[in-house]
Amino acid sequence: QVHIVQSGGGLVQPGGSLRLSCAASSAASGFTLEKYAIGWFRQAPGKEREGISCISKGGTEYAYSVQGRFTISADNSNNMVFLQMNSLKPEDTAVYYCAAAQYPFARCAEDEYDYWGQGTLVTVSS
Repeated sequence: QVHIVQSGGGLVQPGGSLRLSCAASSAASGFTLEKYAIGWFRQAPGKEREGISCISKGGTEYAYSVQGRFTISADNSNNMVFLQMNSLKPEDTAVYYCAAAQYPFARCAEDEYDYWGQGTLVTVSS
């Protein structure tokens, strides 16, 4: 079992930046997030949850809508994952989720992820 706690988010003006963080932990001996696929997903009002950026043993993926503006990174020594979001747009408004998948080659798809953070609201508005 992996426990994920998110931080960051809030209200930002269009064109602004935010950084989301998540910290993963587990009671399992020798736990390291490096063995998992990790990702960020978001769910906008009235829409389905979508994968926006993921890191797996197969590489790093970005959704077309965030490519060039968002950057995913990981601090494996501290079991943390980050999402740097720049040039934010009103359409980026959503609840953002950090997730981990036991299968290290998981695609950036909701149904492939096993453990989820609590979600954090990002609102882009003037």
